[in-house]
Amino acid sequence: MLPVKISNPPNPWATTEVEYLEGAPEVKLEVFEDHTRQILAKNDSPDVGFTFSVNPYRGCFHACAYCYARPSHEYLSLGAGTDFDRKIVVKLKAAELLRAAFAKKSWRKETVVFSGVTDCYQPLEASYRLTRACLEVCVAHANPAAIITKSALVERDVDVLTELARVASAFVTVSIPFWDPARARAIEPYVATPARRLRVIETLARAGLQVGVNVAPIIPGLNDQDIPRILAAARDAGATRAGCVLVRLPGSVKQVFEQRLRVALPLVADRVLHRIRETRGGRLYDPRFGARGRGEGKYADMIRTLFETTAARLGFDLQRGGRVGAPTLPSAPPAMSSGGQSPPTLHARGMGVVDEAGPASGDVEDVKDDGQAAVAKRKTRGGSDSSDAQLTLPIEFGGCDDGGAPATKVRS
Repeated sequence: MLPVKISNPPNPWATTEVEYLEGAPEVKLEVFEDHTRQILAKNDSPDVGFTFSVNPYRGCFHACAYCYARPSHEYLSLGAGTDFDRKIVVKLKAAELLRAAFAKKSWRKETVVFSGVTDCYQPLEASYRLTRACLEVCVAHANPAAIITKSALVERDVDVLTELARVASAFVTVSIPFWDPARARAIEPYVATPARRLRVIETLARAGLQVGVNVAPIIPGLNDQDIPRILAAARDAGATRAGCVLVRLPGSVKQVFEQRLRVALPLVADRVLHRIRETRGGRLYDPRFGARGRGEGKYADMIRTLFETTAARLGFDLQRGGRVGAPTLPSAPPAMSSGGQSPPTLHARGMGVVDEAGPASGDVEDVKDDGQAAVAKRKTRGGSDSSDAQLTLPIEFGGCDDGGAPATKVRS
């Protein structure tokens, strides 16, 4: 895995900004424990088709440049750039909290979506197994669940998902926005290839599970031409429903996306940004409910027509999903929302900084399902054990706790 330098847009909620005088250090993976008291996020957005979701993780190793959840990290005094990609928050008591929520007399066994924010099957799940534990709670309580993921790790839990489908219902949506693997790698660098995700659909469908495909996000001028091929391949693999959402770039996501686009795909960057603005009334993002997932104007209409006519021709279920602005799930269209969760209490547990058992691997392919938490002890340069230290500031003056970063200058 190529080294990546720390890079975050200015945090609009922060009173200070870090400028590295000798060049930014390389990113190191860090894991933080979230001691939240509730796990069910409740959503009431008018263009979101589900009410409850569970997010075992905040931040995502997949590092997709377009991820609309990036600004949520800024509420934790972290950054929306590489901090979001490599400072991952885990909710270790997710299954316990979900069990308590299901035990309440007021709970009506509504479908719970995994996840409304970041991918519940990102690489850390191979060790933490939080999503699997939550699905086992769903099985025990016969509570319906739906999953949205880009990861092949979901195949590990076929046994739990088939049992959940037997006692309640289970539905999995696999997101495949690109057909060209090179472009996929440029924009979503640590995700399984499009071909591998198609095999996930085939595996789940052969197991008798309901599977859909989410051709999302559509980035005008970059991957809208891929829609017919992705839909055809997904249908052949066994997908029965399809959804499509236009790229959403709220807040700091605009800067992260444009920077990645100009570095990774410089020859098409201006064209893509122009096309996005063409579907957003001259802006890179339109936050209005309804319009945010669909876009407006002739180019957005063309994308919508291409998707809907292709999906209808291939025989996708258009009554339950199957339209632009709607990721496919058991009940109509969701966009993702954090559900207004309050900021958790975080305790730092570093990865890849100081590991007494040896350095942590930086290769996604090395992540194994070993049943152990993928964390390592972290120590400050002074030698004291800070593996359970309260996280209070995103800035360590002089690079004292960043694994050897050059000195920083902090500007108020």
